[in-house]
Amino acid sequence: MTMWHQTYDPLGNANLSALLAALPVLVFLLALTVLRLKGLTAALLAVLVSALVSAWVFGMPAGAIAGAALLGIANGLFPISFIVLMAVWLYKLAIRSGKFEVIRGSIATISDDQRIQVLLIAFCFGGFLEGAAGFGVPIAICAALLVELGFRPLKAAMLCLVANGAAGAYGAIGIPVLVGAQQGGVALGGMSQMLVPLVQVCALLLPAVLVWMLDGWRGVRETWPVLLVVGAVFSGAQTLTLVLLGPELVDIIGPLAAMGSLAAFMQVWRPVRIYREDQAPPVSGQRWTLRQVLLAWSPFYILTATILTWSLPAFKALFGPDGALGATVLHLPIALLDQRVQEVPPLVASARTLPAVWNVGWLNASGTAILIAALLTVVLSPRLTVRSAAEELAQSGKQMWKPLATVALVMAVAYITNYSGASSTIGLALAQAGGLFPVLAPVIGWMGVFITGSVVNSNTLFAHLQAVTAGQIGVSPALLVAGNTAGGVMAKLVSPQSIAIAAAAVKLVGQESAIMRSTLAISLGLLAYVCLCTLLLSWMTG
Repeated sequence: MTMWHQTYDPLGNANLSALLAALPVLVFLLALTVLRLKGLTAALLAVLVSALVSAWVFGMPAGAIAGAALLGIANGLFPISFIVLMAVWLYKLAIRSGKFEVIRGSIATISDDQRIQVLLIAFCFGGFLEGAAGFGVPIAICAALLVELGFRPLKAAMLCLVANGAAGAYGAIGIPVLVGAQQGGVALGGMSQMLVPLVQVCALLLPAVLVWMLDGWRGVRETWPVLLVVGAVFSGAQTLTLVLLGPELVDIIGPLAAMGSLAAFMQVWRPVRIYREDQAPPVSGQRWTLRQVLLAWSPFYILTATILTWSLPAFKALFGPDGALGATVLHLPIALLDQRVQEVPPLVASARTLPAVWNVGWLNASGTAILIAALLTVVLSPRLTVRSAAEELAQSGKQMWKPLATVALVMAVAYITNYSGASSTIGLALAQAGGLFPVLAPVIGWMGVFITGSVVNSNTLFAHLQAVTAGQIGVSPALLVAGNTAGGVMAKLVSPQSIAIAAAAVKLVGQESAIMRSTLAISLGLLAYVCLCTLLLSWMTG
């Protein structure tokens, strides 16, 4: 078996090596924003560039490049595409069952003002779904919900992407933070405390940002009381949960508390002007009974129950190596890549051989939890039949194959970049900044999430590098790992995977570049805040 060793400065110039390492990402960005290519075309171009850079610059064997691309595509299809497809199918079943008219009416009973609706759906409900499921589920479901409520498709996608910045740091059951602390070798409590100024201030302000995006400064002035209530409850409950209990329930307790507070506050306060977009359908004067409302929302109650069950430690333990159902999880090594690539110092303390295994667990996958919720919705809905449900599934697959193919190709770029050592080259080059490195630490996290689409993956890649660099420059390792996490969250607003999911949900496939242009400035603005805050904290705690 031939072993290939990564090299992190193939050109003998760290900055030039890093520039070429970043070429696939730069090409992808330019293809979407400047050339305005479709997402699938831009992703294909990025795969080609990443393969050429890995081969010609980093000397990665062709077989290993092919294996990395295969592993990336495989993980893009399962579990990611499986999760998104099931989420969209569940949403379509809710519409076909006739429940959605009641859902729309129940939201209108809280407020028919679309500024309030975006807080309820994109911010609160989306945050809860991020905590329960993650992996694009909140974007897929909430963006589609907003369109059905009369929001313009482009704006609905944009709002849900930005809203995800309040909850994305903690993901499904706190996994991003747990992985960051583990990979960085830092105390979970110390990292959690550092996340408060980095992330929770953004969560406090994001409701105002969402209303500003929808209705400008006039909208912010007219809704500031509810913005204050929602932002303070959401961020405050998240902060208390994070500090007192840990990250696991941050995106469960915070959004639920904010949702309840919003509903209660709207019983005693109304904006002076009701805002609705021109094409928004008129609000029905019909009022629904509590039983009708509860039944209408049942697909999402069932979804919550199944996702939370799948997230329980006891359930996960069933599928562990020694679990009763462990044999149902397939571990498929990728030929020409598994145990063929080695990370070397200074990225790691000693050389480490990298596994390349595609883990396929159909029973314990989050997509299966959503599938069960969909099947139960069919059984419990008189207007749904097996045939109509199958028709909706086929239509969902036909509608989404292009964005899901885009996700798979972007994952191929990520895996080629990671296994070639190109992503590590970028991080090591930035680490040369010394005392100014804290201002760049979140940028590394941002790039990691932009490439991989996941804060978990970004922390897996760079948390150790952040911690090692922190020790070299005399800064708290917990701060830089937290900075990597917070910076990564701000990239979720423009991550190609997230944008592809949003485009599919609102039926704007092929207009990914328009969505990215609409969220890029906000993403970079939030990143700038995180960078500045990380630098100031490094001075205060150093």
